Amino acid sequence: MPPVGSLFINGLHILPGERVLTRLVISKLPSGAVIDVPVHVIRAVAPGPVLLLMAGMHGDEVNGIETIRRLLRRNLLQPACGTIIAIPILNIYGFLNFSRDVPDGKDVNRSFPGHPRGSVASRVAHRFMREIMPLVDCGIDFHTGGAARANFPQLRCVLGEDDLTDALAEAFAAPFTLHARLRPGSLRATAHALGKSIIVFETGESLRLDEPGIEAGIAGTLRVLHHLGMSTAEGPAPISPSIVCHRHRWLRARYAGLFRAMVKLGDYVEQGQVYGSVADPYGLQSVRLESPMSGYVIGFNHMPVVNQGDALLHLAVPDEA
Repeated sequence: MPPVGSLFINGLHILPGERVLTRLVISKLPSGAVIDVPVHVIRAVAPGPVLLLMAGMHGDEVNGIETIRRLLRRNLLQPACGTIIAIPILNIYGFLNFSRDVPDGKDVNRSFPGHPRGSVASRVAHRFMREIMPLVDCGIDFHTGGAARANFPQLRCVLGEDDLTDALAEAFAAPFTLHARLRPGSLRATAHALGKSIIVFETGESLRLDEPGIEAGIAGTLRVLHHLGMSTAEGPAPISPSIVCHRHRWLRARYAGLFRAMVKLGDYVEQGQVYGSVADPYGLQSVRLESPMSGYVIGFNHMPVVNQGDALLHLAVPDEA
């Protein structure tokens, strides 16, 4: 018989009041080196919710990894009740190779719920779903802009469908809160189908640390812990109320060439405003880019060489606009 009140994970019975670091073995590299995922399990004596904090779904997205690392290093994850499961890096393969994906080129966050005999990405997703997801009540999944795209600190979730998700988003109080549809194969969509609430925090650019975004992620996490009753400390107050946006859109390049922006992350762009230009590399032509809508710049493409259809700016429209 398992001990009363124990949490069973990765073959271990973890009792209330215990703090354990366990490692989920995923697979082996061709060299024979074992790939495993470190998982911190921190339990209070008093019962309560199980909160997941996870980063590194894409191995090159270092801001979430650093956010959870600082929370652990500063001993900020000491729940007054319930359990915290903290996974700083899910995709160890990508982290070792400075890559978004796993060696087979697939995206872990499009591979849920996974399969035990599937691709590497599918196996990572399946092991997580088997060992971690059944234990979780809600969670925060930390991400960063992909490729050369940078994100202003923002929270993404489906708003207005369930009270817990709305409450978590309100408590986290990121600078922007976006109503974001569920993507098939993602952790968020799979959790939603199981009745579990996962909110996603995005900040910064791949392979670069974004200090304001990291600290915003830490502060938001502490506010969520307080909201769930897992911490007596309220956490830092948000600098300003979160701007809620149900409408947001990427502006894409109509022409190929060299992109030069005239705005930056966090700026408010008016409809008709010139936000940049695309020029050919030979000095023959330059086209000014006018915004078809008004909104805040919450995503920005730092890649100067663009093809037709490439994302340039992500604009978010406040609900009150």
